[in-house]
Amino acid sequence: MNSLQKEINLVSTVQEDDITKEIETYFDYRCENGTVMESIFVPDFPTDYQIGLIVGSSGSGKTTILNKCFGKDQIIEWDNRKSIASHFDSVQEASERFGAVGLNSIPSWLKPYNVLSNGEKFRADLARKLENRAVIDEFTSVVNREVAISCSMSIEKYIRRNSLQNITFCSCHDDIIPYLKPDWVYNTDSHEFYNGRYLCRPKIEIEVNPCHRKAWDMFKKYHYLSGELNKASTCYLATYKDIPIAFAALLALPGKGLLHAWKEHRIVVHPDYQGMGIGNKFSESLAQAYIEKGCRYFCKTSNPRMGEHREKSSLWRATAHNKKRRPDYVTANRGAKFRKERYEAHTNRLCYCHEYVGDGRKYPYTYSENGASKQMSLFDIAL
Repeated sequence: MNSLQKEINLVSTVQEDDITKEIETYFDYRCENGTVMESIFVPDFPTDYQIGLIVGSSGSGKTTILNKCFGKDQIIEWDNRKSIASHFDSVQEASERFGAVGLNSIPSWLKPYNVLSNGEKFRADLARKLENRAVIDEFTSVVNREVAISCSMSIEKYIRRNSLQNITFCSCHDDIIPYLKPDWVYNTDSHEFYNGRYLCRPKIEIEVNPCHRKAWDMFKKYHYLSGELNKASTCYLATYKDIPIAFAALLALPGKGLLHAWKEHRIVVHPDYQGMGIGNKFSESLAQAYIEKGCRYFCKTSNPRMGEHREKSSLWRATAHNKKRRPDYVTANRGAKFRKERYEAHTNRLCYCHEYVGDGRKYPYTYSENGASKQMSLFDIAL
């Protein structure tokens, strides 16, 4: 891309005193009347782009270039008397923005900003900054690398999908580049200026195995509905580099006209790994394994991101109750032990209801049974 063309001159002045003079003497450094001058060379940045990234080590001039060429980062103010979701104009906008930054934990949406974790605060701030010509400094500097990667992936998808323009990031981490896929990258250490749009993302392999119900304890606080788990559940744990990152529970679905049918009872992805598409891939991989065994596989969710994915996917088929109110729900469960108000809540909740039908192909993983033991091999997440 373009060669270095601009020179930015920086001048800073401090009042001279005994300490500054002593330092000048010790290190043989001279500044006139406390004035320090420095020059930074930068390329001629594009004027039309979607994602730009300035990357480099601390102290290499990233923020200075950002401020001089693109403007200052916006400071987000939060009212801690309100939930973070209440700072948006509608539920739909909150859902889209939080989904864009991988903050998909419904309980976190309903918390005030001051009680969120550092990773959640980072994502919440980003959700409100994502506008045309946004300037985002210290991107991913305060979160672990898993959050950084997942957030970069989800933001890139949101920006491309909504055709946002001229969003400039600044970061000291270069591991996010293949996931953020910026239209241009400027490295302040090497002075390289290049296109990062077509870099290949590293493959992520997730291992899935049956697990005990106790594994639910690691994930139940992140589930958007109840933390309860049916004791009859068949449970699966997804791990990445031996780290538990997602949990799924399935239930046999008895009913007239249904033979060997199963339904997805719970599926949760750890917040650090949300936004990477793991939840949908996890669900579809389990579903594929079950239909290859001759079973039917059903899902019901009120999570809009997962529900809309299934609405658009040819792998899923909507059932008769998809996005419909269920006035029959309370009547049908009148003799059940659960509280009446729970069934009344289900009556008014519009849920996405689908059956997995697949596309007739077998995928690059296997599901084998040997007596009571079952094991699912690695499957790849397409990034």
